[in-house]
Order: sequence, then C-alpha cells, then structure tokens
Amino acid sequence: MAAVTLYTRPLCPYCVRAVSLLKKKGVDFEEIDAGFDAAKKQEMVQRANGAKTFPQIFIGDIHVGGCDEMMALERAGKLDAMLQDQGAA
Repeated sequence: MAAVTLYTRPLCPYCVRAVSLLKKKGVDFEEIDAGFDAAKKQEMVQRANGAKTFPQIFIGDIHVGGCDEMMALERAGKLDAMLQDQGAA
C-alpha cells in the first residue's frame, strides 16, 4: 500500500470528506495540519506545485490534487489501483 499524505486544515469540509473516504477504505495515511502553520503550508504549496487549497493529497510521490480529484479517481475505479501500484513501487 502506498504512503498517503494529506495536508489539511481545521473545519474544512473537503478535508473531512477526503479523510472519511480513506478511513472507509482502511488506508493508513499521514495527516498534516497546515491550516495555521506557515511552514507546513509553504511545504504543501511547494509539493503541490503552487496549489493553495485544502486538502492537498499525495499518494506516494504523486500529487493527486484535492478532494474532488480524489473522489473522481474513486468514481472512475482508479483510486484503489493507484494505492496498490504506488505501494509496489
């Protein structure tokens, strides 16, 4: 299984939704609260090629994007394969 990292902020409904999906799938992930931490937010923006919205989601070294992009992968049946493929890499 791939290492999954989410940069989140408190009271963010998209962050809650993304975390909920990963928990439902039984995926272990690292959640980094970058909402009030300028250094963590800068790290997120740099890793996400300038994206500043929350959450920003990474599967392994791949930048998935935000919650909407992860949900689109799930609807297309591609999320599980990404999680597995990255884990084997």
